[in-house]
Amino acid sequence: MTGSRLQAKTLVHGFAEGDVLYSDVALSLWGGVDSSTGEVIDRHHPLSGKFLAGKILVIPSGRGSCSGSAVIMELLLNGKAPAGLIFAKDEEILTLGVLVAQEMFQSSIPVVSVGDTKFTELKDAKAIRVSGSVIEVDGLPTTRDTAHPEAPVEDIAIELSENDRAMLEGRSGKARQVAMQIILQVAKIQGASTLIDVTQAHIDGCIYTGPASLRFAQLLCEWGAKVAVPTSLNSVSVDQRRWRTQGIDSKLGEPASALANAYVEMGCMPTFTCAPYLLDSAPNLGDQIVWAESNAVVYANSVLGARTMKYPDYLDICIALTGRAPFSGCHITSNRLASIVIQAPVLSDFDESFYPLLGYHVGAIAGNKIPLVIGLEAASVTLDDLKGFGAAFATTSSAPMFHIAGVTPEADLAKAALGDSRSTEVIKVSLADLFSSWRALNTADDRNVDIVSLGNPHFSLTEFIRMAELCAGKVKKPDVSIIVTSGRTVFQEAEKAGAIDILKEFGVEFITDTCWCMIDKPVLKSNARSLMTNSGKYAHYGPGLSGFRVHYASLRICVEAACTGLAPVNAPDWIRS
Repeated sequence: MTGSRLQAKTLVHGFAEGDVLYSDVALSLWGGVDSSTGEVIDRHHPLSGKFLAGKILVIPSGRGSCSGSAVIMELLLNGKAPAGLIFAKDEEILTLGVLVAQEMFQSSIPVVSVGDTKFTELKDAKAIRVSGSVIEVDGLPTTRDTAHPEAPVEDIAIELSENDRAMLEGRSGKARQVAMQIILQVAKIQGASTLIDVTQAHIDGCIYTGPASLRFAQLLCEWGAKVAVPTSLNSVSVDQRRWRTQGIDSKLGEPASALANAYVEMGCMPTFTCAPYLLDSAPNLGDQIVWAESNAVVYANSVLGARTMKYPDYLDICIALTGRAPFSGCHITSNRLASIVIQAPVLSDFDESFYPLLGYHVGAIAGNKIPLVIGLEAASVTLDDLKGFGAAFATTSSAPMFHIAGVTPEADLAKAALGDSRSTEVIKVSLADLFSSWRALNTADDRNVDIVSLGNPHFSLTEFIRMAELCAGKVKKPDVSIIVTSGRTVFQEAEKAGAIDILKEFGVEFITDTCWCMIDKPVLKSNARSLMTNSGKYAHYGPGLSGFRVHYASLRICVEAACTGLAPVNAPDWIRS
């Protein structure tokens, strides 16, 4: 191979060569890549329809779901993985999946980062060979870059307590020993020199992505794994109590349930919700925690002011087992500050569909930067609005949090750190920008609505109550399905509030334990062609996950569509004004 020779930073050492699959758009493997085939199924992504197997995947970073680590490990063990990963900057979610596969299953690929400038130079590369920290590029002019080689990750020293050393040496059991080994590898990548105690954990790795995810959890159980801090569980892949009556194939239902049970065996609480911030156990301002699940991480950091990295699947349980996390990223105050200011459009009349739409657009602008959103100081922003904003933001951004001036608890600190706003570039979001994003999320090619999808992230009690008010006295069209997903705890609260009886009378179906990112046929009727949702997150992932075209709208419009079977002719008036 002849051409350029570039120096990279090694995140996972190895050798590989292959044809290049390049995109300057970050990619979420969960919801964006089929874990059984390696096909890119994110229909909004430039690589949609491409297959990763055997390619050198060159992308700026991962984004979106924390389950990307589970997907890359699944691909590694089923032979559909890329031959190597090249990122613009250090990437933790996908790198972690490779590290775990290497540590526990002796399967690995090289992972490197090259910096923004070198990354852009790889755009026209045809084939690449990765050998440790050296990248040889075919198809580019012959050059040799040996300047400023990165220091090996292994050279970073980490201060350990006596208890840390006991776990690392196996004196606290094999599960904690392996967990600590993985934590330290990640800490070195992050440049962390110390570990900190965490007060609680939320586990995303309980989602069944294939045999590898179950093998991982069962191995930990065999090694005697028990969590060291209070630990909640994310949504799992099936409704634990209803999957058989829903007609779910036992080939999915049984291993998915076994995976959930394995985490419960480790001492995790069977909360099974992607919105742990709705539970009484939600953390407080300043608490150091380890949460996974992208929307939950963003909400915890941004709205609650708790402190967590965007933890990948499997690293979450490693930290829960040890109670120790690298002191880096959003655990540190200076890393929680905004580096970009975004001006929201000034509107006098709009519905709540504005917030997920704005979050989706802000996430795309921010990329991996933490934004400060201004212009909403006079708006009455609710917690449900922030939930929808954050989930959509986490779909398009790899940043772990956001600030909204006058709304979120650390926005004043972020604003003060930016200094004089006159010297800070402000990116303005126009109605035309939001309309462009609205069109991107509305992929349905006609007005028909077969399914109404609600609860991504899981419904809150206030959403249940509001929906009951919207449905009271109305009649649902018989051939339209309307399905709400929620956590068990919130569902029980909604039952006590009387909302569930009203919604049942309207014809709403309820699913707990799992959420829309895992729901497929036969729960979704086979003759359906399109669905409507009030979730910016699901409007993005839905076409790839379900195969259906999507209408995006407010909760009120969703209820109206359940009655008529039709979406509105036009976009909302407020976005067209």
